[in-house]
Amino acid sequence: MKPMAKFYTALIMLFLFAPIAILLVFSFNEAKSLSVFSGGSLYWYRELFRDAETLGAVRNTLILAFSASILSTIMGTAAAVGIHRLRSKAMRAAMDTVTNIPMINPDIITGISLMLMFVFVGRLFGAATSLNFWTMLIAHITFCLPYVILQVLPKLQQMDRSLPEAAMDLGCTPVRAFLKVEIPEIMPGIITGLIMAFTLSLDDFVISYFTAGNGFQTLPIRIYNMTKKTVTPKMYALSTIIFFTILALLIMTNLIDTGPGVERPAKDKPERPAARKKARRIALGIGTVLAVGMIAVMVIAAPKKPVLNVYNWGEYISDGSEDSFDTIKGFEEWYLENYGHEVEVNYTTFASNEDMYAKLSSGAVSYDVIVPSDYMIQRMKDEGMLLELNFDNIPNYQYIGESFRGMYYDPDELYTVPYTYNFVGIIWDAEQVDEEDIGDWDLMWNEKYAGDILQFNNSRDAFATAQYKLGLDVNSDNPQEWQAALGELKRQQPLVKSYVMDEVYNMMESGEAAICAYYAGDYFTMLDAAADSVDLQFYTPERTNYFVDAMCIPSCCQNKELAEIFINYMLEKEPAVANAEYICYGCPNSLVYEDEDYAEEMGEEAMEILYPDIERFGELYEAYAYRNLSTEMLDTINTLWEELKIN
Repeated sequence: MKPMAKFYTALIMLFLFAPIAILLVFSFNEAKSLSVFSGGSLYWYRELFRDAETLGAVRNTLILAFSASILSTIMGTAAAVGIHRLRSKAMRAAMDTVTNIPMINPDIITGISLMLMFVFVGRLFGAATSLNFWTMLIAHITFCLPYVILQVLPKLQQMDRSLPEAAMDLGCTPVRAFLKVEIPEIMPGIITGLIMAFTLSLDDFVISYFTAGNGFQTLPIRIYNMTKKTVTPKMYALSTIIFFTILALLIMTNLIDTGPGVERPAKDKPERPAARKKARRIALGIGTVLAVGMIAVMVIAAPKKPVLNVYNWGEYISDGSEDSFDTIKGFEEWYLENYGHEVEVNYTTFASNEDMYAKLSSGAVSYDVIVPSDYMIQRMKDEGMLLELNFDNIPNYQYIGESFRGMYYDPDELYTVPYTYNFVGIIWDAEQVDEEDIGDWDLMWNEKYAGDILQFNNSRDAFATAQYKLGLDVNSDNPQEWQAALGELKRQQPLVKSYVMDEVYNMMESGEAAICAYYAGDYFTMLDAAADSVDLQFYTPERTNYFVDAMCIPSCCQNKELAEIFINYMLEKEPAVANAEYICYGCPNSLVYEDEDYAEEMGEEAMEILYPDIERFGELYEAYAYRNLSTEMLDTINTLWEELKIN
């Protein structure tokens, strides 16, 4: 190979595998930082195996992948045989085209269309929820089938057509000839198709996201929802394990592909019977594992106890990781102790209010407890999507502070129980920003720090920073005021390094950026991850967004009393304190913010920022919280936002 060709090959390999190499290295990082390596440790691997929710998602992903791969392999092999035996070339070409459509079609189109179909069929038969494990399984089989067919068809075309005919001439039945002659010849294609289907199912996010029901969260969805907060290195550890597992499967595929039915150059030695037996043994082993996986699905899917379906933001509950309190497990144990029988909680997460609303409004899923934000609560209440609470089942509501009662979205206190509150402030790096420049929102427009400023990558929050700076109403229905805010954002645009959401964590923790507007609670998450590498500071502008997330019961609820018992449990001191410490957001529960141990654990800075004057929260909230805007106004904002991003 010429030197230039070698260099080019090495460059390509570096481009492909450098990210994986970085991931492998940082999975052994001693610190929480995702950008600074501070020593080797197996800490994150230990944390991974303590994370019950992530391990549950891994289990679900493997169950789904095993089931989808074996069923799609059986169906795909049968389909490939049928296509191969078609006499009409035109019909065979048409079948090839139809088979290729799921591979060419964008995943998001496939996901949405399948979701709509499942919802339509579910409503046709009066189902309470249209999406569940089985709908996701059907969806995965749908997109895995073409890949199996694509692997099996070439093996059928390589096979001598006279072989099965000769077997039947010698007394075999067509079925026996197929099993004894054709299957061994095409076995490498079948195994390759099976492994490809398995890896595709394991990796899928988009189609799974649209067809997932409550109580069944796959690993890609789990990781996506974790980005409410920064993704910890335990996900690097899990990715490392998955990488080596897939690598082993690929090596196995290459070994099997040297088995029967493979065209060999004449100079190669003829294949030995031992190789055939080895390939068959491997195939039998994989088939056995998949069969066991299918049986496990049947067993696991069978209902065993009352089920409560909870739908919350990602990383928005203490889940037992990093030695934290496991809230869901705690509730199940508490319920058994107090009510004398078991209950199972299906805890699922969403990434945004809009995602949650879309799922519920479609009728595709049914949940018992949800945790939307204020403006979305107002919208859902107005559309009849929430049930009134029976506060006789929620006696712990008495601990909710007076400042958090009678909010605009629920003035009569009928539908909600506040869960957390927070507000937007400005995070800055004291090593890069001069203290004399610290002020109100002007820091975000300071030309001195051009290229080091991060702005929100969503229209409502980004426009709000400009509106607060200009003294405008963030809930205005006057398009001219939104145009003025757009002008201010355009003036800021040359100074902005990047428009971000979850990326803000890594960029601020590593010192890649110096200034950003973000939520106060997430500042403490960044502070913990940055440790001593970056000197992050925080201040709250005089005018800024305040918001509340609250627990509600949607109208699709299947077990209202159990849902109210769960909400009441969430207000108990132990889970309430644990959740407040884990999330680092403000807590409206007086059992939390009046607890001295909690105050000591959080630290003086956190208490000063999160609870500066809790009695004034209601006043500030009423003045600066987002309201649900009209559809016309939202369309106008989206148009202005697109103009900014295009500019």
